[in-house]
Amino acid sequence: MMPGKMNSRQLAQMMKRFGINVKDIDNVEKVIIQTDTKEYIFDSAEVTVMEAQGQKTFQIVGDPVVKTRGGEPQDAQKEDIKLIMEQTGKSEAEVRKALKETNGDLAEAILKLTQK
Repeated sequence: MMPGKMNSRQLAQMMKRFGINVKDIDNVEKVIIQTDTKEYIFDSAEVTVMEAQGQKTFQIVGDPVVKTRGGEPQDAQKEDIKLIMEQTGKSEAEVRKALKETNGDLAEAILKLTQK
């Protein structure tokens, strides 16, 4: 029997014989993946976990919101730094610090700097 012609029940039975278990995780509210520079936030994602040979593999299906996190602002944001400096009258160091504290959120950084 060819795998392309199997129904889902037959495929599940075959995978079980090979020691592969696949399960959906129900009612997922949020999935967050964090790296040193970015944060991927999935709201209402579909998550499937596959266990084979003692290892678990997770599959996430959804559209993430990607945010810059921590560290120095990226080169593409140099114009943003200049803009915030013009808007607030603050130094580059103060603007960079505010951007770091707000995870790169320009509006929040401006508010933070103007409320001091």
